[in-house]
Amino acid sequence: MRKTLLRFGLGFKVVLRNRRAQAATMTIAPGESEGGPDNRHRGADQWLFVESGTGTAIVKGRRHALRAGALLLIERGDVHEIRNTGRGPLRTLNIYVPPAYTMSGDELPRGRK
Repeated sequence: MRKTLLRFGLGFKVVLRNRRAQAATMTIAPGESEGGPDNRHRGADQWLFVESGTGTAIVKGRRHALRAGALLLIERGDVHEIRNTGRGPLRTLNIYVPPAYTMSGDELPRGRK
């Protein structure tokens, strides 16, 4: 068993992983965004859970409102962007199956573990 205490610092950080999945925290400042027209995970599904804040997810051109407690599945290959539309930080916990990033935050090639 592995466990960690989540600390939502600014930006993106892989916090826990094994060969089959990984968890990362992401904090986006007000008015900022992550992702865009070229952002997709070619080899992993992303489960995004909003811990706090408000925002908008744009997935395959469709807008989805985000608020605390929201859970969104971004399937492998879906182009997406996450925007903070609120006055405070947008904090999310992201689960990738299989892992999409190295522990230092670099994107893994498709199908690599």
